[in-house]
Amino acid sequence: MTPTQRRTAVTHLRATYPVSTRRACELVHLARSRWNHQSTRAGDGALGDAVRAKAAERPRWGYRRLHVLLAREGSQVNHKRVRRVYREAGLLVRRRRRKQVALARVPRPLATRPNQVWAMHFISDQCATGRRFRVLSLIDTCMREGLALEVDTSLSAARVVRVLDDVTSLRGTPQAITVENGPEFVARALDAWACARQVQLAFIRPGKPVENAYVESFHDKFRAECLDQHWFRDLHDARDIIAAWQDDYNTVRPHSALQQLPPNEYARSFTRSPQPSAYTS
Repeated sequence: MTPTQRRTAVTHLRATYPVSTRRACELVHLARSRWNHQSTRAGDGALGDAVRAKAAERPRWGYRRLHVLLAREGSQVNHKRVRRVYREAGLLVRRRRRKQVALARVPRPLATRPNQVWAMHFISDQCATGRRFRVLSLIDTCMREGLALEVDTSLSAARVVRVLDDVTSLRGTPQAITVENGPEFVARALDAWACARQVQLAFIRPGKPVENAYVESFHDKFRAECLDQHWFRDLHDARDIIAAWQDDYNTVRPHSALQQLPPNEYARSFTRSPQPSAYTS
C-alpha cells in the first residue's frame, strides 16, 4: 500500500470504528508522523492544466515529449512530476499491439552525415468522400528529417523522379536511397535518374520492411499523429494538413534519437565529417 492509501485507510477506520488515531495508524502500519505531516508542496493545478492542454494538441505524444515542450516554454519542472500529473489525468497513450515476427535482418551501415542515405516509401489514406490518395515519403535517415510528403491519387515513377529533382535542387544529391521493390521504384525512369547522378538504389528484400526501418518508423508517427487525427475533406485539404504536419515534425517535434531536438535544430548543431566511407549494401 502507498502512504496515500494508508492515510485513506486510517481515515476510514476512525470514521467507522471507535479507535484512536494512534491505534488506527498501528493497524495499517503508518507512522503517526506521516499521518500528521502537512504537505507544503505547491499544487499541480497549473501544471495539470498545461499538460492537458499540450496533450490535447498532441494526442499521440507521451509525457516525455510533452515535458520537452514545457521546458522549452521555461517551465522548470521535473519529468517525473510531469509523468505523475500525466498519469493522474488519465492521458496515457494507448499502445497498439504489434505482431511479432522473427525476420532475418540484413545489417546496413548507419548514415553519419546528412545526404548520405535517404529512404523512400509510400503510405495511403482516404478523404471523407471515400476517395483514396497516396503519399510519397522521402526522409534523410541521419537527420530523421522529412524531406518530402507528396500527396496525390496517383504517383507514377515519373512523379517520383520529379519529387527527387525538386529536393536535390535544394539539398544536393545523396549517396544512396533505400527503397522497396514497388513498380514505381523498379521503373526505368528512376533507374535512369539514379544512374545519371551516381546514386545507389538500395533495394530491400521482398517482404522485409524492417530493412527500411527508418521510413517505417516515420510512417508510424505520420499515421498516428496526422492521418489518424484528421478527417480530410478533399485532396487539397489533405495536402494542406500534411504539409503543416511535415513542418511541425521538422521544426517542433522532439526526437528521442536526436537528443530530444527536432530535425532542423539538430541539423544546425551537426558537425560534418570530412569524408565518410562510401555507402555499401
